[in-house]
Amino acid sequence: MAVAQPKLEKENEDCSLLPLVHDIIKCMDKESQDVHQELAKLKAKIQEAREQISNMPGIDSSPQEQQQQLATLREQVHTKNQLLQKYKSLCMFDVPKAS
Repeated sequence: MAVAQPKLEKENEDCSLLPLVHDIIKCMDKESQDVHQELAKLKAKIQEAREQISNMPGIDSSPQEQQQQLATLREQVHTKNQLLQKYKSLCMFDVPKAS
């Protein structure tokens, strides 16, 4: 049972807040009027990060539920690996060699 995960629209987007904080500090050092503009950019970036976190799959599950799902998936992988090994060892499929 596979769960389809939605594609993230902004997969490669930089989520670092450090450059914005650096710009704010530079504006404060220069006593520039752009401080409010830079603060608004920082607030927008933080709000965007909050929205991305709330849209993450599994965020509504408790840690115990996530651990249970992980254990179930690991068990499924183990069972499937055992079946693969079993079918490989049966040698039912004779593949003709190309000459």
